[in-house]
Amino acid sequence: MFAVLKTGGKQYKVQAGDVLRVEKLAASAGDKIQFNEILMVGGETLTVGAPLVAGAAVQAEVIDQIKADKVINFVKRRRKHSSQRTKGHRQKLTLVRVTDILASGAEASGVAAATGTADARRAAHESK
Repeated sequence: MFAVLKTGGKQYKVQAGDVLRVEKLAASAGDKIQFNEILMVGGETLTVGAPLVAGAAVQAEVIDQIKADKVINFVKRRRKHSSQRTKGHRQKLTLVRVTDILASGAEASGVAAATGTADARRAAHESK
């Protein structure tokens, strides 16, 4: 059985046991999370959402919070002037292992939904 899930603005095709590097989620190592934005579930029968499959979910376990490789951007601004700048960036990622794919009954599972750090900050700010 496989599923196509959406998180962090990207789509991933996953099966049970797969290890994914996704955009940083508000969870710590060892937590169980659940992705609720499922676009398609396949197996014996194929279910395509419009846009999401109702009641479907992918459960996963957080392995670690990691950083991606450094991306270096060298910017030379103007000709005939020694105006140069190096900008670097390391994206924060979450390493997760897919444990289970639920075709239905995701609401009653009791597992916390996977939310990005921006979503968590927004919810904390609104609760104040």
